[in-house]
Amino acid sequence: MGGRVPTAVISPWLVLLAMLGAGVTVSSCDRAETPAAAEAPAAPAKPSNLIVIPPDSPQLGQIEVRPVRLADVPIDEIAVPARIVADPNRVSRLLPPVQGRVSRILVGFGDSVEQGQPLLELESPDADAAIAALAQAQAAERQAQATLKKATTDLARATDLYEHKAIAEKDLAAAQNDSTQAAAGLEAATAGRQQAARKLDLLGLKPDGFQQGVIVRAPISGKVLEINVAPGEYRGAVASHSDTTTTPLMTIADLTHVWMAAEVPESALRFFHVGDPVTISLVAYPGDVFTGHVKRIADVLDPQTRTTRVFIEMPNPGGRLRPDMFGTVRRAGEREQRPVVPSAAVVQEYGRSVVFIERERGRFERRVVKLGPPSGDVLPVLEGVAADDRVVVDGAILLKGR
Repeated sequence: MGGRVPTAVISPWLVLLAMLGAGVTVSSCDRAETPAAAEAPAAPAKPSNLIVIPPDSPQLGQIEVRPVRLADVPIDEIAVPARIVADPNRVSRLLPPVQGRVSRILVGFGDSVEQGQPLLELESPDADAAIAALAQAQAAERQAQATLKKATTDLARATDLYEHKAIAEKDLAAAQNDSTQAAAGLEAATAGRQQAARKLDLLGLKPDGFQQGVIVRAPISGKVLEINVAPGEYRGAVASHSDTTTTPLMTIADLTHVWMAAEVPESALRFFHVGDPVTISLVAYPGDVFTGHVKRIADVLDPQTRTTRVFIEMPNPGGRLRPDMFGTVRRAGEREQRPVVPSAAVVQEYGRSVVFIERERGRFERRVVKLGPPSGDVLPVLEGVAADDRVVVDGAILLKGR
């Protein structure tokens, strides 16, 4: 047999170890499995920014595409909170012309009044005093006229006597002095009478009767915004050490024009200059856009809020704008030629602004864009599209989420 080992005595375990060393995988059925690398490769996924609509899809007919155009639009904008206030140049705070008791109030809160319209009536001792002062001034004027007449007659007689050497020169001089003083007295009496008559005219009183009420009239046309008095209350300067001496009886404002008071941050003051046009939106009228012009810019800065008040004048036809309405003032910055798209072309996806560009019929590319402030009914596109790109302007919502 020599040194050979019989085949029959070779252990099956040795055979198994030899097979494992050769890299052969053995199944429970003693057959090798197919390697994973031999499987067929998967088809590549369609890019997520490309949307394809079949030519026969009815949705394709609901999509309108237009080329992007260039327009001169603002590339920057500041928006600040604001509220409507009455124009201080068109507000009248009514104070009593004389001391007295309020007997009647002739208008109500919120009423529209015309200039010169009666607002309230006062019973005042000053009215009787003014009538008496006019009567006294008229009497003084009549007395001064009589004195001047007598002095003029005496002067004429003295002159005639002096020409005939009947009196001394000093007597003529005395007569001349009396005539001059009488003329001056008449001038003073006339001025006093005119002043007394003017006072009655301002108070609306007649000179021929006492116990007349003083009618307080509207100094301007407008709306009654405040009434701070009631019938029976006493008002006047003699009520010293009282807050009622400076409290207006009424406040009337002409609201045909109003102001918008905006709190502008220090960093945004460069956007505002007197006379600049601005656009305004109001909480009370969502969707409506109002226009105004910068009327005044405050001279001081609030050290706490680091803001400056800017006042915008606005027309108020129909009285739609009311004091204390809140809104937003918008002021555009520099302007440039930029691509613009209609607002309907932009949709929001995951917090991003997206438009859809037509590559060919039925094939659209989703494009993330950076937008500028609105300009009318279009939006400037700062990044993402170029002029002549064909963008979906109607039906973009159909492509959203596809």
